[in-house]
Amino acid sequence: MEIVKYVLMGIYIINCLALIIIAMLQSKEDTGASGAITGSSTNNFYEKNKGRTKEGKLKKWTIRLGILFGILTIALGIIYVF
Repeated sequence: MEIVKYVLMGIYIINCLALIIIAMLQSKEDTGASGAITGSSTNNFYEKNKGRTKEGKLKKWTIRLGILFGILTIALGIIYVF
């Protein structure tokens, strides 16, 4: 059980560092209140293919690493109880 604990802790640390780095690489989306009122999102080519851009990929990886962070946190909490 100790080996599993150390392996999960290593994966957890790597995940945390990757999540911090990827979150810092993202650009700031500053639409603010005016974007919410005017509906700044238009139906153009860029909006349809946003997931293929660098920003879209960074956003997807941030979500994936965030989910993995939550799962690892729960798993480590369960393991450290026993």
